[in-house]
Amino acid sequence: MREYLMPIFVVAALALAGCSKSKSPEDVSKDVAKAEQKANNEVTKSEERAQSALDKSYEKVNNQEIKFNNDAAHQTYNVAVAKADGSRKVAMATCESLSADAQKACRDQAEADYKTARADARASAEAAVQQK
Repeated sequence: MREYLMPIFVVAALALAGCSKSKSPEDVSKDVAKAEQKANNEVTKSEERAQSALDKSYEKVNNQEIKFNNDAAHQTYNVAVAKADGSRKVAMATCESLSADAQKACRDQAEADYKTARADARASAEAAVQQK
């Protein structure tokens, strides 16, 4: 059994001795340069992937912000129209207490105020809507 173990120990010792052998300064310099280049390439690729991911995320957020602002403009328009409609109904009810000629003028004024309020609401909503 010892006959087989001795050659194994000799081979193992030679292998270990070869592992701890230092390289020449030129070889080390080349290895360091290659390692630095590889590290720089990996960092550059990582930065490019990160920027691409951030650009996509920004585009999604920007689209959601535009959608939100457009929805807000639409809902603001709906509220303004509801207020104008309510004001018209109150004005029309108030007009009922007037005489015939005054009642017609009151109704005409209420209708004109309603149309103006709707037009103002539409103009405000259109101005607030953002285009992509």
